[in-house]
Amino acid sequence: MRTVCVVTGTRADYGLLRWVMSGIKKSSDLQLQLIATGSHLSPEYGSTYKDIENDGFIIDKKIDILLSSDSAASITKSIGLATFGFADALSLLQPDLLLLLGDRYEIFAAATAAMIAGIPIAHLHGGEATEAAYDEAFRHSITKMSNLHFVAAEPYLRRVLQLGEHPESVFQVGGLGIDSIKRLKLLSRVELEQSLSFKLGIKNLLVTFHPSTLNLGSAEKQTEELLAALDALHDTHIIFTSPNADTENHKIKDMLQKFVSKRSTAKLFNSLGQCRYFSAIEQCDAVVGNSSSGLIEVPSFYKGTVNIGDRQKGRIKADSVIDCEPERESIRSAIESAYGDNFQKKLVSVKNPYGNGGASDRIIEILEQRDFRENMKKTFQDINFF
Repeated sequence: MRTVCVVTGTRADYGLLRWVMSGIKKSSDLQLQLIATGSHLSPEYGSTYKDIENDGFIIDKKIDILLSSDSAASITKSIGLATFGFADALSLLQPDLLLLLGDRYEIFAAATAAMIAGIPIAHLHGGEATEAAYDEAFRHSITKMSNLHFVAAEPYLRRVLQLGEHPESVFQVGGLGIDSIKRLKLLSRVELEQSLSFKLGIKNLLVTFHPSTLNLGSAEKQTEELLAALDALHDTHIIFTSPNADTENHKIKDMLQKFVSKRSTAKLFNSLGQCRYFSAIEQCDAVVGNSSSGLIEVPSFYKGTVNIGDRQKGRIKADSVIDCEPERESIRSAIESAYGDNFQKKLVSVKNPYGNGGASDRIIEILEQRDFRENMKKTFQDINFF
């Protein structure tokens, strides 16, 4: 029995990891360990570690890294606290493999601690691009520290290979979020309204807006532009979800709270949880903001995404995604386009470039067959460009 330790730091990555964790738990060859960190442990972000426990998982270690401030210095200190915490946790747990998803700073800290401890790393959703966020650099750095790679689409596979990883260690499995869409029983409109204590309207939008972390100082202005565009809408009810625990997130959250406090037709949630979040996508007309979910999962609902700014620049996109600038008129125009008859007719035939599901099962199958230590002494695989 080989032990796979999964790290989750946010509500978003847990939603993606859930069915991989379930598969490890059910496997006759693998044993699950679980570390929860980051915003999971913060009441400000909904103490979402409780959702993990309510789903029947045992958290083996909790690593508290969040500071009250969202300044660049505080985030850097959080990375230090995370590295310190993961060093102790991995020394105690001694897993055979550390499984990480994505690109956040706490995941970077986990990868650093595991690499130095000689623990093999499996990395999920590598090779992607987000040009306006420091997640971009963390993601590619984690790729270079990892021994196994599970990517969501063919362009991302090529990018991981371009980073010098061995082809036999890279597997294209599709987007993990699509598994949850197919496996979860979503709430009806009435059930969702009751769960949220919020009445949906004639028109409904789901909005998630995060800081563009490489554009420091932009959060307040961009959020002001977004809210001005939303304020001009008529007969539209709005469900907001809070931003990630990144630099300048407090500015965004404070502005959202002030906006909803004056409107009975808008409500802000620290965390919806995956079932309510996907149910909200299904019941709303479109998703607005700059979350990766708008590109990866929303197309599978045949709903439009208004993608604001360049936070997700570099990711592959379905035809259901409308890009716009972080300016009120550009946002307003994009929302208007999302409601347009021609665009709505196009949605019924949209294909999600992140696949049709099954990523979790493919990952488990590969893990069960793989020698985790096979690629510990990596050689850089040069590409002949000439």
